Amino acid sequence: MQIGKVAEQAGVNTQTIRFYERSGLLNKPPRTQAGYRSYSPATVEVVRFIKQSQELGYTLAEVKQLISLHEHGSNGNEIRDLAAKKLRDIAERIDALVGMRQQLRSFLTSCNCGTPEQPGCPPIEKLDFSVPCHPVKLDRRK
Repeated sequence: MQIGKVAEQAGVNTQTIRFYERSGLLNKPPRTQAGYRSYSPATVEVVRFIKQSQELGYTLAEVKQLISLHEHGSNGNEIRDLAAKKLRDIAERIDALVGMRQQLRSFLTSCNCGTPEQPGCPPIEKLDFSVPCHPVKLDRRK
């Protein structure tokens, strides 16, 4: 099966397939005599698994670990542990986002900035720029 067919059936583009190969998530397929990559039908399922795992918040490194555990016949405990860790990570991010939402609501409640009566922005002026900020990482890629 050629790369375009795999991409079509998996619902991704060909660059995604190539990226997954470079990242080590997909094994490099054999090539035909004409030099085309020749994928097995199972590749479609692996690509779908990768995309679904990413949608659940797994990083590519974690997806690679899940694939490895599956390929080596894990008894499931390690996979369950990874899922439990991911759930804890998501809960922590949600808590951080809730805190950010509360701070922004508070800011907007007290904000009448940009009006003739208040041309400046006192809430912003009250921020302590000398304190390092540690934003929540929402980027799935690590």
